[in-house]
Amino acid sequence: MLNTDKAADDVLTPAQVCEQYPAVFRNRQVLADLRYRNAGPDYIKTAPGSAGRVLYRRSAIERWLDALTIKAGGQRAA
Repeated sequence: MLNTDKAADDVLTPAQVCEQYPAVFRNRQVLADLRYRNAGPDYIKTAPGSAGRVLYRRSAIERWLDALTIKAGGQRAA
């Protein structure tokens, strides 16, 4: 089935992610650190090793942000 919501399936470079989500990702190093720690959004690696480019689907970033969202009246600071 063809997805008609093109924006949800946009594929972004790390620079584009930082440009479009500056409050969360200040720079590309933040994304690289999250990848290294396996703590960030899912990403695409075009080839193994350092030769491969890293790309992000907008939908993966949105899912990751949703998972970090705390509902009002939910968790509180310790």
